[in-house]
Amino acid sequence: MAANKRRNAWGLKERDSAILLHISSLPSGAGIGTLGQEAYAFVDFLKQCGCTVWQMLPIGPTGFGDSPYQSASTHAGNPLFVDCETLVREGLLDAVEPVPPEESKNVVHFEAVRRRQETMLARAFALSRERLKKEVDAYRNCSFWVEDYALFTALKELFEGAPLWAWPDGAIRRREPDALARYRSMLEEQIEYHIFVQYLFHRQWENLRSYCNDNGIRLLGDIPIYVAGDSADVWADPGMFQVDGERRPVKVAGVPPDYFSEDGQLWGNPCYQWKAHKKEGYAWWVQRMWSVARRFDMVRLDHFIGFARYYAIEAGAPNAREGTWEKGPGKGLFRALRRKVPGLQIIAEDLGVVSPAVKRLLKWSGFPGMQVLQFAFEGKSDDPGLPDNVGENCAYYTGTHDNDTTLGWILSLDGKHRKKVRKALKIKKDAEILPAMIQSVLGSRAKLAAIPMQDYLGLDTEARMNLPGSVGGGNWRWRMEPGAANDALARRIAELNRKTGRGRKT
Repeated sequence: MAANKRRNAWGLKERDSAILLHISSLPSGAGIGTLGQEAYAFVDFLKQCGCTVWQMLPIGPTGFGDSPYQSASTHAGNPLFVDCETLVREGLLDAVEPVPPEESKNVVHFEAVRRRQETMLARAFALSRERLKKEVDAYRNCSFWVEDYALFTALKELFEGAPLWAWPDGAIRRREPDALARYRSMLEEQIEYHIFVQYLFHRQWENLRSYCNDNGIRLLGDIPIYVAGDSADVWADPGMFQVDGERRPVKVAGVPPDYFSEDGQLWGNPCYQWKAHKKEGYAWWVQRMWSVARRFDMVRLDHFIGFARYYAIEAGAPNAREGTWEKGPGKGLFRALRRKVPGLQIIAEDLGVVSPAVKRLLKWSGFPGMQVLQFAFEGKSDDPGLPDNVGENCAYYTGTHDNDTTLGWILSLDGKHRKKVRKALKIKKDAEILPAMIQSVLGSRAKLAAIPMQDYLGLDTEARMNLPGSVGGGNWRWRMEPGAANDALARRIAELNRKTGRGRKT
């Protein structure tokens, strides 16, 4: 297929305006953002702003360090996002658990939220399982992955949270048929519960997505290239991953030392067995992307450089300094996806060490790549991330979830660097840098301009979503204050969109 035809299929077509805000960062009375009323209010806010795209982070169950990029399943939804107030209004739950006043409204207290949510969802299951049996059974029958996910989750609970490779029963770890039958019988109630919860997530997600689309808002999701080693995916299909007979990772993913970390980033996810994927026509990836396509209109494909070549580190290494570059699946994978999942619009996250092979694959695919304005000031005047140099087939950001907020980044610069930034933006005062960066991204040629909500709100480092290379602490916890997405802000964003010819007229 010619490159221009691929761009018609895969490229961006409009001058879209997006806001990046994860579900967990929405305000709500539950201690975490959910698929409830505040999500619908944010859709209304986006429409009022003249925006056309809501971008979020991965929506699967969070695992190690509460990271959405370390999920127990590539297909499941996060149970913490199920809105229990909606369940009460529907008569599926009797009451919601109160949130103690000492829990701050602008951060997520994950352990407390998890305990409350598990209590409420268990009560909803007890009260409504028979009422929803027909719907849950239909969902169960059409969701090929949910049985394995539910059993895996029940087994994790039985084995007190031990990772897959440390399960005390090797027979179930290896999925021996007799063991599968025995545990399915033993854990039948727990399996039904986890499937019930996934149905609730599915039901609420479908309603929210319909509301988005009815109001002219498209959903932009995020799919990590890798899956967690301790996941239903690895357990169900170990042959697709570089793991040993006990399901322990042999080679793990990461990146070498870079802008974010002098030791590199040791992600710990098992690398793929790409030869096995190719032999099966990339069926595992086709199924994964179909799940994404059922939930999102567009998707950011994380760490695109790993599809051209990936960085493999020996499991157990203390950091990512020592690793080897290995050949990725390249064009073969994307040929399969183009045939099997033709309607999904992909944005390639091509940040990092962009080799000639990555550039060739991106050009061949026609996927829009990414540029981040915060990075552009480190280079020369011809840096491709500067506003005048950004091309059309591109998603352009002030910063992403892995960056400091733009205000936090500005405050971290020394006087010399701030002067360089002001000169590049053609402004005179430090106070003008943030609004100038937002306007520069929106005013660029890039078809998609995406601004994190923290930048529109003018928040500093305390609102940073993630610090790559670190675990725990304040990562993934930021929440927007109630009332922050107000009419005055919407009018300001709408005017910016109007001036830059983005989004739609309000």
